[in-house]
Amino acid sequence: MWKVPLFDISFDEKEVIAAQEVIRSGWLTMGEVTQEFEQRFAEFTGVKHAIAVSSCTAALHMANRALDIGPGDEVICPSLTFVAGANSIVYTGAQPVFTDITSLNDFSISPQDIEAKITPLTKAIQVVHYAGYPCDMDRIMDLAKTHQLHVITDCAHAIGAEYKGKMLGSIGDIGCFSFFSNKNMTTGEGGMITTNNDELATRIRLMRSHGMTTLTLDRHKGHAFSYDVVELGYNYRIDEIRSAMGIQQLKKLPSDNNRRRELSKMYRKNLSDIDGFEIPFKNHFKTSSHHIFPVLLDKDVDRQNFMKHLKDKGIQTSIHYPPIHQFEFYSRNFGYKDDILPITEDVAKREVTLPLYPSMGDKNVTYVCNIVIEYLKKGRS
Repeated sequence: MWKVPLFDISFDEKEVIAAQEVIRSGWLTMGEVTQEFEQRFAEFTGVKHAIAVSSCTAALHMANRALDIGPGDEVICPSLTFVAGANSIVYTGAQPVFTDITSLNDFSISPQDIEAKITPLTKAIQVVHYAGYPCDMDRIMDLAKTHQLHVITDCAHAIGAEYKGKMLGSIGDIGCFSFFSNKNMTTGEGGMITTNNDELATRIRLMRSHGMTTLTLDRHKGHAFSYDVVELGYNYRIDEIRSAMGIQQLKKLPSDNNRRRELSKMYRKNLSDIDGFEIPFKNHFKTSSHHIFPVLLDKDVDRQNFMKHLKDKGIQTSIHYPPIHQFEFYSRNFGYKDDILPITEDVAKREVTLPLYPSMGDKNVTYVCNIVIEYLKKGRS
């Protein structure tokens, strides 16, 4: 259907062989391959602990739980992101407090608005590195220290991105990553939690598998015959097949991210002087993982017609994101209204995401750019 899809996976025979080896081994549930994946991921991100889980949503849920966030607590978070972030707060009984983004050029959570939203009930700040561009972590960590707050970083877009020489996921109390099929590295479903805190790591490992003191692998190897349950836990384990694919994907990630950077640079060069929209994150280019390529249409450009025109030319686009505070569930249960986050709501009406993936050819970028320019020059209706 698509001449240029929004994303594509970076798989070859290496992932196939890795998965086959696990299947032939006869051990499919979380085990030694997962342990290797976790070790490699910890080394890559520069943290003490990496804990593989079934999804980034599971990671975010356990991050909140591990920090004892619950009923009566507030967690500050962005609204311009995927709904899993706010949902993970609601799962605990706490209340998400939505903050605006920084500007029309920076879709990251605003440190200034974070500070304005802090109350005696605030227990944590949950940030999202939108599109793989780092938030202002210095200011956010200073606010957290001043007000004695925890910091959870949603790095679903940001694997391999850096902030002042540190990998994202190594700053704050807990980092959460996604390996969903459209991410920079994928296992189909899956995620990872990172932390430098030994106690948090121990607790999260317990919660990942029902709060049990021993795992199935321990009993299989004869290291234990039974188990205790010492924590309210979940079935948030990853399996060996996905971990095996994750190891191969992690090996490819630096080169794949470099290719994303090259493609983003081509987009910016080809579209820099075109009237009709702006390209955000102008000052963050070098440090991003370049997960997606968002553009912000001018107010007189009809977004639906723009996206339909690209669709008719075989180009898939998307929107990142409808604001969470405007979803019916959140307005009904928490009383959130329109016009409370003016920059977020403005961007959400005008943002369009163009295709970006490592196997995308230079000719594909040129084609997308030509179609965009063609539409904008014809008129903005």
